[in-house]
Formats: sequence, structure tokens, C-alpha cells
Amino acid sequence: MPSFELNDKRVINGWALFDWANSAYFLVIATAIFPTYYASVTPDEIRFLGGDISNTALYAYAVSFAYLLVAVLSPLLSGIADYGGRRKYFMKLFTAVGSVACIALFFFANEDLVWLGTTMFILATIGAAGGIVFYNAYLPEIVTEDMYDKVSAKGYIYGYFGSVLLLIFCLVMILKPEWFGISSSTLPSRISFALVGVWWIGFAQITFRRLPPDVPVRAKRLFAKGVQELVMVWGKVRQQPRVLRFLVAFFFYMAGVQTVIYLATIFAQSELNFGSAELIGVVLILQLVAMLGAWVFARVSDRHGNKLSLLIQIGIWMLICVAAYFVQDKMQFYVIAAFVGMVLGGIQSLSRSTYAKLLEDRSQDLTSYFSFYDVLFKVSLVAGSFIFGFVDQVTGGMRNSVLALIVLFVVGMILMWTVDMRDLRRAG
Repeated sequence: MPSFELNDKRVINGWALFDWANSAYFLVIATAIFPTYYASVTPDEIRFLGGDISNTALYAYAVSFAYLLVAVLSPLLSGIADYGGRRKYFMKLFTAVGSVACIALFFFANEDLVWLGTTMFILATIGAAGGIVFYNAYLPEIVTEDMYDKVSAKGYIYGYFGSVLLLIFCLVMILKPEWFGISSSTLPSRISFALVGVWWIGFAQITFRRLPPDVPVRAKRLFAKGVQELVMVWGKVRQQPRVLRFLVAFFFYMAGVQTVIYLATIFAQSELNFGSAELIGVVLILQLVAMLGAWVFARVSDRHGNKLSLLIQIGIWMLICVAAYFVQDKMQFYVIAAFVGMVLGGIQSLSRSTYAKLLEDRSQDLTSYFSFYDVLFKVSLVAGSFIFGFVDQVTGGMRNSVLALIVLFVVGMILMWTVDMRDLRRAG
């Protein structure tokens, strides 16, 4: 087995480029273009399991189903990453599944192909979310502990800039199709889907060439080992009351956050008649404001502690849901989107750092603790998107679904209020 020097700049840059490659799916397809395209191409009511279901509810259920599968697979994936010695093999596999599914979305041209589009979207989501498990597992293998934060941030920055660059190109193509000799109304979006797949699998090759090779181990019962890790962490969490209370609060408010992120654009398209180009502009603004918001709430945390910073952000999310229920015009939605951006990056980054600070013993089983955290994160999205789709289907309106999300934030805020973080104030 060839030896790899830790903190090798070439290896680190190769690792970070996977975020550049993979993040294009999350921004261009999952957030910006596909939700509104799906709502515009599919009929308002779709035949499903012997009944009719609204296209927006079906989309919400598709998100929920994809993340449910990933959450169920997570113990197996963690077991493979930790014990099987085949990280790169499965990282390649999930990348191939996800990128090919994105390319296949090019053929999702009309309502007759609704099930092709839905299936490929689910597979792309599984590919993106599944690959991240192995991507994260490489971090302690390529750098020393003192470099974790810096290198992890580099991956985030690469992902942010890479996905925004591709989204800007797609926006230009959608706004000015004549510059590209395109006359079809659906072709710019469909080309964008295919470009994400090519971008994803293309840049990932740099990552695959630079990361350490697999050293396969004949480990048995990988799924059982993954499950045992989660059960072990659960047993330890139960003995740490404030960690347990924080995680329950995190589950509720993050269910609301993730659902808003995934379904905001389809809400704007269906309720306010936003066009694809307008929504991509909204997403770009949201991304830029999110960077500022993360900095602002990091400062709030420095001065007043993690708990107050999180409570303020949860409160803003509740106001966002109320405002979205009453929103009537596009300018109002732009204002709401700015507030979403302000609390988007902050609540995710601060939740992760707060969890790390609350752990009583950070020297052992840290990977397992964060594997547990990741599963909880994914299950929260399953719950939130299912509630959104169910309320939409039962009441016949997404405004009611947005209002229902307030319950998640209220429960999360009440539980967060009871978490004792007094000794974290200075560390916040």
C-alpha cells in the first residue's frame, strides 16, 4: 500500500473538488431549477396508487422518499466507510448513479414522462446524499486534526463557488436562449440538468485520482456494525440529558428548515407564478445573503452564546413561515427570501458546532457521534417534507403546508429554551 503524506496540498485540493462537483446537484437541480420545472411540466393532478395527487405533493413525497432511503442506508454506508476499506469504490458508485440520473433528466420533456422525471430525481438525490458519507469519511485520513476546520471550510467554499458558477451559466441560458440558438421552452432547463451530471462526474475524476486508494478488508456484517455504532451512540446520548434535549430540538427545527429550503422555489412558482429565471435569481441572492448571515450569527454567538443565537434564528424562521402564508406579490417574496438566506447558513453551522461543544467526551467515538447526527438530520428532512406534502394534499394548498411548519419550529424553540448551555457562552 503506497503511503500518503498527511496535509498534502494536492490531495486536499482534490478532496475539496468533490464538493465543487457534488454541490452543483444541490444548488442547480434540487434548489433552483428542477422544483419549478417539475411543477410547470407535470399536470396539476397525477394518478398515483389508484387515486389523484397534486404534483407539488408528489414532489414533496419524492424528496421524503429519497432521504428515507438514504437514512435507512446510512448504517450500511457508515459500516463500509469505517470497516470495509472500499470508500472510493462506493464514492464512485454513488457519483455515477447520481450524475447519470441528472443526465437522464434531459429526456424529461413533458407530462407523459412524469415518472421518468420523478424516478431520476430520486436516484440523483440518493447519489448526492450517499456520496457525501464517503466524502466526509476521508477527512481524518488525509489531514491532521488541527487542519479539520480549515480543510472542511475549503470544501464548503469550493462547493459554493463551483455551484454558483454553473448556476449563473444556466441562468444566462434560460434568460437568453436565443444566444444559444434554442427555441424550445423546456430545452434550457433540460440542458442544465445534463450539464450538472457532466460537471459532477467530470470534476469528481480529479478527486478520485488524488485520494488514497482503497485497501479492501474482508469485513463481514457491515450493516450490523453500522447499526451497532448508532445504537452505541444512542446509549451514550441517553446518558447526557442536555445533548439528548438538544438533538430532539434540532430534529424539530431542522425538519422545518430543510423543508423550506427544498420546497421554497416550487411554492413560489405555484403560488406566485414566478418564472424559472426569476427563481434562479432568488436562489443566487439567497446564497449570497447566507454567507453574510453565517458571519452575523457567528458574531452573535461570540457575544451572547450559542443558545441565544439559535433561539433568535428559530424565531426568524417562524416569522418567515407566517409571512409566506400571507405573501401576495413577488417583491414580498424577495424580502422573505433575503430573510431565509440570513438564517440559512447560520443555523446549520451553529447547530453542528453546538452539538460538538455539548459532547462530554470529544476524544472518543466522534465519527460515530456525527454519523448519528447525520442520520437524524436526514430523517428530519423526511419528516418535514412528508408533513408538507400531506398537508398540501389534504387541504389543497401549499400555504397551509407552510403554516403547518410553524409547529415544528415552535416545538424546536421550546426544547432549545430548556437546554443548559451556560458553560458554552464563552466558547460560543
